[in-house]
Amino acid sequence: VQLQASGGGLVQAGGSLRLSCAASGRTFDIYATSWFRQAPGKEREFVAGINWRIGRTYYAESMKGRSTISRDYAKNTVYLQMNSLEPEDTAVYSCAADKVAFTQTPHDYDYWGQGTLVTVSS
Repeated sequence: VQLQASGGGLVQAGGSLRLSCAASGRTFDIYATSWFRQAPGKEREFVAGINWRIGRTYYAESMKGRSTISRDYAKNTVYLQMNSLEPEDTAVYSCAADKVAFTQTPHDYDYWGQGTLVTVSS
């Protein structure tokens, strides 16, 4: 499975961005897809995840109410819509896929895409 993340950029505080994670290859192996982020000098942290088959969604507390994760079967793509962005959301965002279960632990994931940088200016 290959994952291609896109959609990052520079946005002002209060603005919105939509990130995309396009999967190719053995996509039927995917059980869950999640977004993680890593800010400079900080640990990678879970942002949001989705069960690929049933669509159940999961969010980090910091993202609840201002982000939505969704999937498009036809395009093998997972989206992360982020609203009301804050400077603290500035980070490299990466998508990852797991073959077995949903988890918030990065090292459990089997496949990773490259990161896309999100910069939120104040």
